Amino acid sequence: MTTIADRLAVAQCRIAQAAQKCARLPHSIRLLAVSKTKPIEDIIAAYDAGQRCFGENYVQEGVTKIETLKGTHPDIEWHFIGPLQSNKTALVAQHFDWMHTLSREKIAQRLNEQRPAHLAPLNVCIQINISDEYTKSGIDAEQMLPLAHSISQLPHLQLRGLMAIPSATNDTAQQSRELSELKQLFDTLKQHYPAVDTLSMGMSNDLDIAIECGSTMVRIGSAIFGERDYGAKETTRN
Repeated sequence: MTTIADRLAVAQCRIAQAAQKCARLPHSIRLLAVSKTKPIEDIIAAYDAGQRCFGENYVQEGVTKIETLKGTHPDIEWHFIGPLQSNKTALVAQHFDWMHTLSREKIAQRLNEQRPAHLAPLNVCIQINISDEYTKSGIDAEQMLPLAHSISQLPHLQLRGLMAIPSATNDTAQQSRELSELKQLFDTLKQHYPAVDTLSMGMSNDLDIAIECGSTMVRIGSAIFGERDYGAKETTRN
């Protein structure tokens, strides 16, 4: 039976191989371990194997984990990667290091106002709806620069880049088109904001294509922690 450490090593090896295929340096791509619905013990196991960046989709579940581990594992970098309701912005602003799914100026303003002054600015990525699916969160491409400008005026937020989830399909050509489009948007954003450095795209099923298209951060969950258990009450996670 494989352990979390074993599966983490396999994920890191896969990232390195994908990077080498397109003449990129493996260390230029960060692995974000998606730990949503997983117990504290699993996070500690990944931490003990060297992982430091963890992604959570549910606000309250993430805050509980952060509060539990901050005394013993203070160097964990916590990323919020789920949809965010306006009534939960304070919790993200107060506890997380990153927020990947920013798509509304109102949310940006609330995060900025609620970020504690003693903390570093909250790192944020703008989420782009790269597949034009009405069921997915994110903004259209033409809205990127106006939102980026608004974020740049907020002192307690730091614009780091873009995030997207491509179409759930086995059509690799379609995935490549969408991810390449996101890379073009990322390059445009960097021209306006040189400090931008993060292109958060790629999960287990499209990791190789995402890295080929320029991803700097890939989000991997079940391949590290095993299949997720969604049986717990949603109210404990939101």
